[in-house]
Amino acid sequence: MSTNRRGFLKAAAAASAATALAGGQALAAESAPPRDYLELRCYRLKSGAPHTLLDAYLERALIPALNRRSIRNVGVFTEPDATDGPAIWVLIPHRSLESVASVTASINADTSVQAAAAEYLRVGKANPTFDRIDSWLHLSFAGLPRLQVPALQRNNQARVFEMRLYESFSELTALKKVAMFNAGEIDVMKEVGLSPVFYGQALVGRDLPHLNYMLCSPDRETHATNWKRFLDHPVWKKLSSDPQYADTVSKITSRFLVPAAYSQI
Repeated sequence: MSTNRRGFLKAAAAASAATALAGGQALAAESAPPRDYLELRCYRLKSGAPHTLLDAYLERALIPALNRRSIRNVGVFTEPDATDGPAIWVLIPHRSLESVASVTASINADTSVQAAAAEYLRVGKANPTFDRIDSWLHLSFAGLPRLQVPALQRNNQARVFEMRLYESFSELTALKKVAMFNAGEIDVMKEVGLSPVFYGQALVGRDLPHLNYMLCSPDRETHATNWKRFLDHPVWKKLSSDPQYADTVSKITSRFLVPAAYSQI
């Protein structure tokens, strides 16, 4: 066989293998459950300023407009123990990037929103409703692809939320921490009663790279008990001692949040 022909056959075999691999990856992607894109907003308020106009906008204008666009389970939270200034946190689950773009670009131009929130949208410069708005876009983890409404909310029970932000010192270690959650941390949290609401890899926003997640409990005492059960769980102990997951987190920020009366989570 000629050298040219052998080279041709090797190249053809390599191309065939690459095509098969790509096809397999494409099939795997197609078979995986679709994942939510989660926008997390923080309306930062001036110290001591009332947020009645903002609450009215969120309750009577923004959330109904989102619901009309088939965006449901919108969460609104306050942070009683905030150390970095008062804020209102809003969690908006989208089913696609197209939804994120189209809704964000157009919702305040909606005439029904403008009518329901006229005072909020036309507030004067001398007395603004908020200081600034921070926003992050997250991709839900494969281990919890859709936002989960806590059973406590469905049963109209009291509830408290912990939102935990894990910063990493490199993009690769951030991905490793996501993999660690998917490898068993999420399942353990469900098992011990920590009631996960979402897990999200931050795609856009400040303080990257990081991930964010939210847990729900009836009160802080129950939450602390279930958190200890998580830390004592053999699966967690095994994962936390696995060298591949070592040093994946450089900073953890924990916030305890309380849902607004009109929150859908």
